[in-house]
Amino acid sequence: MNEQLQIDFDKTNKTSDISDADIKLKRNHLNKFIESGFPNRKQENWKFLDISQIIKKNIGDLSFFNDYSIPNKIDPSIFAEGLEHNKIIFINGRIEKIDFNYEDQNKIQISDKIEKKISFVNENSLIDLNNAFTNKVFKVLIKKNYSLKRPLIIYHSTNEKIKSKNINLRLDFELEENSSLRLIDFFTDSSDKNFTNILYNFDLKKDSILKNYKIDKFINNNLKYSFNNIEQEANSISETFILSSGSNFFKNEVNCNLKGEYSSAFVNGIFSLKENQQHEIRTTINHLVENTKSYQLIKSVLGKLSKAAYQGKIFVNSKAQKTDGYQLSKAILMDETSEFNAKPELEIYADDVKCSHGSASGSLNENSIFYLMSRGLNYQQSKELLINGFLIDVVEKITDSEIKNLIKNMIGLKE
Repeated sequence: MNEQLQIDFDKTNKTSDISDADIKLKRNHLNKFIESGFPNRKQENWKFLDISQIIKKNIGDLSFFNDYSIPNKIDPSIFAEGLEHNKIIFINGRIEKIDFNYEDQNKIQISDKIEKKISFVNENSLIDLNNAFTNKVFKVLIKKNYSLKRPLIIYHSTNEKIKSKNINLRLDFELEENSSLRLIDFFTDSSDKNFTNILYNFDLKKDSILKNYKIDKFINNNLKYSFNNIEQEANSISETFILSSGSNFFKNEVNCNLKGEYSSAFVNGIFSLKENQQHEIRTTINHLVENTKSYQLIKSVLGKLSKAAYQGKIFVNSKAQKTDGYQLSKAILMDETSEFNAKPELEIYADDVKCSHGSASGSLNENSIFYLMSRGLNYQQSKELLINGFLIDVVEKITDSEIKNLIKNMIGLKE
């Protein structure tokens, strides 16, 4: 693999307009990735799902070079129905369309710039891989006092042109003071056995609001990794919702730094996994100043031979008095071969705080099923009703009614 990495790296940089100094910096990241390889069980943050073995088993040899000069036809069937929205469309990692027709164009700034390096806390070798093969950062700036009129949906789509490819993307969002953004990341795939590696950086200035919804709904044989870094100033709010359901493997990481007083972060997620899928959510919420708040709720419904993991950490700095932090994960195992792993953590260095965590897993209650069947439902209907009741409160945490209804319809949840 190392020889192929070097070949693909050289091909990538021959087709890009970057300086020798930048290529040298990128090569340093490549060498760090080669030295470390893909993350594996020996690393604490990857102890539950070993992506190194998952890639070897499901894909085999990856190709890291992509020719982004070839345009792709947009399939309108990928678009979310019933919601007027702005669009950014990536197909096979290439930007095919940008549409902000609902907005005041003077209030939004969009750029596609060369980026030398972005450093994140909790770095791993996949970030080095991204730094090595991503030449540009796609950036959206929302200007001061502006709220987007309609949601923005970023379509991450693949087609049959690619197989056994690694796609690396970098997306950067800056919300200036008192601005807001509703962002949906929508994953659709008609390709097979590819690995997508996406880094997001969100910079939330004072009084700004970010609502980010990550939707991986449609069954596919691809592998995905998403690292989301969120920097928050005073009175800012971030709301992250993750529907993790479609891909063969998907790991979402959220690293949030609450740097301003009265900033708050909410992370809610659903695993709904069928046979042989492996998904994980890992969160780190860093309370760095006084009077900050975080809330996390993750629920899972896991089918035969599926695996899910939730690693959630609340860190409270010694200066972060009056912190309010909460996290809870629950799972329903639909088969004796299903597996759920949880690792909730509290690391607290302040004494005037309110923090709690918890985790529970088990099967559906047979007595509840029997009761519902005695009321006229069949066995399958009884199970579906119980699962509906189990998941509905996570979706109810979504504060945007339009997007809440969209996601309810996608999942098939009822009031």
